[in-house]
Amino acid sequence: MDLRKAFVLAFSLFFLASSAFALDAAGVKLPDTMKAGDQNLVGNGGGKRSKFGMKVYVAALYLKQKSSDANMIVNADEPMAIKLQVTSGLVTPDKMKSAIDEGFESSTGGNIAPLKSRIDTFTSLFKDLSTGTVYDYVYVPGKGVEIYQNSKLLSTIQGLDFKKALFGIWLGKSPAQKDLKEKMLGK
Repeated sequence: MDLRKAFVLAFSLFFLASSAFALDAAGVKLPDTMKAGDQNLVGNGGGKRSKFGMKVYVAALYLKQKSSDANMIVNADEPMAIKLQVTSGLVTPDKMKSAIDEGFESSTGGNIAPLKSRIDTFTSLFKDLSTGTVYDYVYVPGKGVEIYQNSKLLSTIQGLDFKKALFGIWLGKSPAQKDLKEKMLGK
């Protein structure tokens, strides 16, 4: 292989590798696309969740087409996903469960009763957490929210109402962190 062909090949491989992880969420490289069922999703934006000045995880939003309308996204019955990657060893299963429960309380305005059993199922999935653990919350209309941990399907939780409450944790009127919401909305 001559030098010119080698250079073209190397450049092409570099471009492909860098474009596969083009979404930067607070310094963590995430894929710029995902799938929800048979739908391709694009990275809308992502950022970090901080607690006491420490980055505890990064989260990114994936949609069929980019949008900055949080209300429309939360309420839409269309494919979408949130990717969450733990970046701190201080995140334990109990702390994650507590934070998620608090998020559901805020997201639903305190009306968690209709979702209680599904929320309990969801929070029971946080067992083996460590730095680098990746969760994908993939909403597929008519099917529900597929929950993946490190690419392994753990469960599917049915209901558009559950999806709205879950996505509302980060994108609702009282989000987990306002600047994270803005970053996920691509602002």
